[in-house]
Amino acid sequence: MRTLLFLLRKEFLQIFRNKLILRMILAVPVVQLIILPYAATYEMKNILLAVVDNDHSEYSRKLINKFTSSGYFRLVDYSETYEKALNRVEEDEADVIIEIPKNFESDLVKENRSKLLISANAINGQTAGLAVSYSNAIIRDFNNEILSEWILPPRINSFPAIEITYSNWFNQQMNYKFFIVPGILALLVTLVGFILASLNIVKEKEAGTIEQLNVTPIKKYQFILGKLIPFWIIGLVVLTIGFLVSFIIYGIYPEGSFFVGYLFAAVYLIALLGFGLFTSTFAQTQQQAMFISYFFMMIFILLGGLFAPVENMPDWAQFLTRINPVSYLIDAMRMLVLKGSSFWDLRYHFLIIILFAVGFNLLAILNYKKRT
Repeated sequence: MRTLLFLLRKEFLQIFRNKLILRMILAVPVVQLIILPYAATYEMKNILLAVVDNDHSEYSRKLINKFTSSGYFRLVDYSETYEKALNRVEEDEADVIIEIPKNFESDLVKENRSKLLISANAINGQTAGLAVSYSNAIIRDFNNEILSEWILPPRINSFPAIEITYSNWFNQQMNYKFFIVPGILALLVTLVGFILASLNIVKEKEAGTIEQLNVTPIKKYQFILGKLIPFWIIGLVVLTIGFLVSFIIYGIYPEGSFFVGYLFAAVYLIALLGFGLFTSTFAQTQQQAMFISYFFMMIFILLGGLFAPVENMPDWAQFLTRINPVSYLIDAMRMLVLKGSSFWDLRYHFLIIILFAVGFNLLAILNYKKRT
């Protein structure tokens, strides 16, 4: 026990002597939680719209006003021909072209139908898909308004009608930040814990102090625990800062128990730090350790379900998410913050993370070669 306390004292002294690391631990969660939720959003506004109105009728003007007043589109060009509007798209000055054909209003009145051309810049397929989806929704609303003008409702409805009411569970305001902030919080805990742990043993190798530790009677498990516990505490501190920033900036307060959240994060950090120390035993320099940690972090983030739903991934990627510890923390944080899930709801997440923790730390202990 005294040996472990000596190692912990040494590790904490090294951490507190490095002022840059302390500033990063305190500043990075705050800055990233303020910036990333505004940048990482699928909500699109100010889509640049170019209009080619070949009809110049009352209905065409109403349709254009419908687009510009929606809050999603911003009219940047009112071209005479489709070719001129297409030039604006090619110059990245417009995202979508709406071409209203000649006789648009007369076709609606006489034939009860008309056509529109929607052209979207599909260099970014996701942006183009959302822009076309918004356009279709606006055109449907425009159709409904025209129908309500033309058709007088009967005093007694002769057709059966189904009234639809809905409610949004867990995120009533459909605020995207309530979905993305818990995921980013999980990512910050992962970044701080994994990268610092990956560099830890390598730093001892480069400084030459690893040989001094190897000739002491310190057991391998004591050495790993001495490296793990300080960053485990730092990870929980980062989580606390993240919760405070989320509440102050976004008003996000977990619906579930803080105790369950911290318990899960504590077990998760043991697993992640064990993996970081395991990768650190392979590297001989901090540069090698950074490359290894960067490789795994990219996989963890992209296959963690932070930005893309796991259900939309191909089968092989969905399989990889099952062996990705970060995906379980992201899912657990969202369940706790949005749904108020209990320990029983997260029992499978706990079981899998415990298995990760035992496996990674055993690998770190076994792979650490103590040479005298």
